[in-house]
Amino acid sequence: MKYTKIFFVTIAILLLSVLNVKAQEATSRYTIGDATNNEIADTVDFDLSTPVLTEGDGKLYYIRKVNLHGVKYLNHSILKASAGLQEGDSLYLPSKFISNAMQRLWAPRYFSNIQIGATIEGDSLDLEVFLRERARILKWDITGVSKSKKKDLMEEVLKLRRNTELSDYVIDKNVKLIKEHYSEKGFRTCEVDVRITNDTTYEQCVNVTFDIDQGPKVRVGVINFEGNDAFEDKRLRRTFKKTHQKSILFFQNRKLLNDDYEADKELLLDFYNSRGYRNASILSDSIYYIDDETLGIDIKVSEGNKYYIRNINWVGNSVYTTEQLSQMFGVQSGDVYDKKSMHKRLGIGKEMNPEEMSISSLYNNNGYLISQIEPAEIVVGPDSLDLEIRIFEGKPFTVNEVGITGNVRVDDEVIRRELYVRPGELYNRALLMQTMRTLMGMGHFDEQAIVPDIQPVSDELVNINWPLQEKASDQFNIAGGWGSGTFVGSVGITLNNLSIRNFFKKGAWRPYPSGQNQKLSISGQTNGTYYKALSLSFTDPWLGGRRPNSFTLSGYISEQNNAYYVWQKATMYYRSVGLFAGFGKRLHWPDSYFTFYGELGYQHYGLKGWDSFIISDGNANTLSLKLLLQRSSVDAPFFSRSGSEFTLSVQATPPFSLWDGKDYADPALSDQDRYRWIEFHKWLLKGRWYFPLTQNQNLVLMLGAEMGYLGHYNKDKVSPFERFEIGGDGMTGYNIYGVDIIALRGYEDGALDPSSYYSVAYNKYTMELRYPIILKPNSSIYVLGFLEGGSGFNSWKEFSPFKIKRSAGVGVRLFLPVVGMLGIDWGYGFDPAFGKTERSGSQFHFIMGQQF
Repeated sequence: MKYTKIFFVTIAILLLSVLNVKAQEATSRYTIGDATNNEIADTVDFDLSTPVLTEGDGKLYYIRKVNLHGVKYLNHSILKASAGLQEGDSLYLPSKFISNAMQRLWAPRYFSNIQIGATIEGDSLDLEVFLRERARILKWDITGVSKSKKKDLMEEVLKLRRNTELSDYVIDKNVKLIKEHYSEKGFRTCEVDVRITNDTTYEQCVNVTFDIDQGPKVRVGVINFEGNDAFEDKRLRRTFKKTHQKSILFFQNRKLLNDDYEADKELLLDFYNSRGYRNASILSDSIYYIDDETLGIDIKVSEGNKYYIRNINWVGNSVYTTEQLSQMFGVQSGDVYDKKSMHKRLGIGKEMNPEEMSISSLYNNNGYLISQIEPAEIVVGPDSLDLEIRIFEGKPFTVNEVGITGNVRVDDEVIRRELYVRPGELYNRALLMQTMRTLMGMGHFDEQAIVPDIQPVSDELVNINWPLQEKASDQFNIAGGWGSGTFVGSVGITLNNLSIRNFFKKGAWRPYPSGQNQKLSISGQTNGTYYKALSLSFTDPWLGGRRPNSFTLSGYISEQNNAYYVWQKATMYYRSVGLFAGFGKRLHWPDSYFTFYGELGYQHYGLKGWDSFIISDGNANTLSLKLLLQRSSVDAPFFSRSGSEFTLSVQATPPFSLWDGKDYADPALSDQDRYRWIEFHKWLLKGRWYFPLTQNQNLVLMLGAEMGYLGHYNKDKVSPFERFEIGGDGMTGYNIYGVDIIALRGYEDGALDPSSYYSVAYNKYTMELRYPIILKPNSSIYVLGFLEGGSGFNSWKEFSPFKIKRSAGVGVRLFLPVVGMLGIDWGYGFDPAFGKTERSGSQFHFIMGQQF
C-alpha cells in the first residue's frame, strides 16, 4: 500500500528551525473597537534581481497551489506576484525562498502579521499564506484650525491620501510634520491629539482626526553671552542674521528656527575667526522659557587668544612665483589672523566665489582644473602662527568635447556660437561663468537649471556638457492704460526664436519657422476711435551667422485726431511715421560685458489744427544718430541676484541752425520754418547694482540711479519733441511727440513734469529689497519693497540731483513665459506733485514688461 505523507509545517517551526526567519508582530498604541492593530515591521530592502531559487542541500519541490487566508480587500493575484509565489514554480527547502517572499509582503506595510506554511505531498506542495490585513484609513480630518489652513495642511504639508494603511509609522510621521510646520511659524508648543474611530459604513476602515492646539506664538526675548571679554553682547548679537532678541527694531523676525539658529552660531564663530580669535568656540548654549510666549538663549563662549601672522610660506607652486601669489594674497607678516578674508582670497571653502578673483580662480582660469590649495596653520606661540600654503597644481586640462542636451526648439549652432568654452582650448572657469550668463540672457532656457556638467576623461582632458531645459519664450501681450484723458488698449506679439532662412522650408511652420534666435515684434495701440498706432521691429543677433553683430530694423506709424465717433470725419490730426536701422556689436574691451549699439533714425510729424501743442500746423522732420554703450553682468534677467547694468546713450541730430541761414530769434518766424527740421542732442545715463544680502542669495538689494537731458544747439530752437514724462507706472500705452515715459511710483502719470510741455531733464533714484516666492520655468514670482525719488526739470540750469519727490511702497512681480513680466505696486508719494499743495498720497500702479 502506497502511503502519501501529508503534513503541515507552520511558519514558526519552519522559520525558527529551518530558515531562521521570525514572524513580526507587535501591539499598537491605538485601539479600534475591540480589534488590535499591529505596528509595522521595519521596511526591508530586497533586491528583485536576486535569483529566487538557490540550489543547495535542500530538496526541490513544485508549487501546486498558493492559498491566501485572511485577505478581504486586496487582489490575490497581485499579492502572489509581488511576493514571488506563483503556482507552477519550483523551490528548494530549506532555502531563502520563503524568507524572501515574507520580506516582499512586509515591504508595502499592508499586513500586521504574516505566516507561511506548506502541505507537502511527494515532490509537490501547497503553500498556505496566513495574512492579517491592517485597517485602512478612509478619511482624514483636521480640527482646531481654519478651513483655509486645514486645506493647506492637508494638500501642501501632509499630502494625505485616502486608503492608506493605519500604522504607528503613518500617524507619527504626520504628527511630526504638523509640529514642525507650526514650529517654523513660531508655535513651538503646538500639541496634536490623534483620534481614530471605526468607520460606520465600511468594515476594516477607520477615520483619523488630528486635533491641533497651536498654542501661543513663541518669540526670542533675550540673547545672553557669557565668557566674552573682547566684544560686548550687543556686538555679538549683530553677527546673528536670523535669530534676534526683542528690540526697537520691531520688524525683525524673532522666531527661533533650529536650522537658522545653528547657522547663526557658525556666523558667531566666523566673526571671532575674522578678528584673530582662531580658537574661539561655543562651550555650551541653552534655550529656556521665560514665560509662555518668550524664550531666552544663553551662550557660553571661549574666546582664546588673539593671533597674528608671523611668517607665510608657499609650497608646491611652480606655475606662478611666490612673489605673484603673495601679492594677490595680500596678507603680510604682522597682520591679524583673519580666516574669512584669507579663505576668500585663496578661493577655498565656503568663501569661494567663482565670480571673484582669487588664487584658486587664477589656476582654474588657466587650465588647472584639479588644482587644490590647503593652508596649514602652525602655532608658534601663544599669539602667533605661521602659514604654510600648500598648492597642488596638477596638469593643465584641455577641453575635449562640449556637449549640448535638452534643446529642441533652439538650433545647436545657435547655442554653440554663444559658448565661450570650446574644444581644444584650455579649461577656463571664468569663460565657463560667462557662458552661463550668456545662455541665461538668451531667454530660452530655465536660468536655475543652467549648470555645466564637468567630467574629466583623463589626466589632461575634460568634457563639458550643458544640460538645458527649454522654456516658452514667445510672448503675447494684452494691456490697457490711461493717458491724455482716454483709455488706450494695446495688443502685441513677440516671437523670440524666429528663423528667416527657414521661411520657405517644408515642414518648418510649426507654428512658425524657429531655431535661429531672431526676434520679431508686432504691436498695436488704439482707443477704438481717435488714437491708433502700429509698430514693428526685427532683430537678428548674429547678422550673417559668423560674428555676434546684431542688426535691427524697426518702424512705426501713429495718428490721433478729433473724430471721437466712427461716423465723424477728422478736422484736426497729429500723425507721425518713423523708420530706424541699428547695428550692435559685442566688445572685448574693457571687458566682455560691454556692448555697443548705433542706430540711424528718421521721423516725420504731420499736424493740422493741433492747437494743444507748440506746433499747430505744418510738418516736422527728425534725422538722428543714436549711440549706446552698455555693460551688463547680471546673473539672470528676471530675478537678478548679483552684477550690475550700466547704459550711456547719446542721440543727436545735425545742427541745421548753423548753416540754414534762418534767424530763429525772429518772433515772426513761422512754426513751419522754425521746426521743419528738428535739432537736439539727448543724453541718458542709467545704472543698477544688485547685492545679495543673505547666504542663499534670496534677499537681494537693488540700487538704481538714472538721469536724462534734452539739449539744444540754438536757444531759440528748442525741440518740442523727444522730451521726458515723469511719474506714474509708464503704462499709459499712449505715446506721442517721441516722449520717453519715466515711471516713478507714488505719483500719477506726468505729475512730476514742471510744465504741460513735459520735462527737458530729470533724475531718478531707486532702492528695492526683493525676495523670490517662486522661481520656476513656467512661472516666477518675487515680492519687493521700494524707496524711490526723482523729479523733472525745465532746463539744465534748474537741474539738481538733490531736488527729488519721494515715495515708498511695496509690490509684486510675476513672470509668465507667454505674456512676459506683470506687476502691481502700491506707492505712497510723500511730496506734492507740481502745481499741487497736498502730498500725492496712495497710488496703485500696474507694470508690464521689463523696465530699465
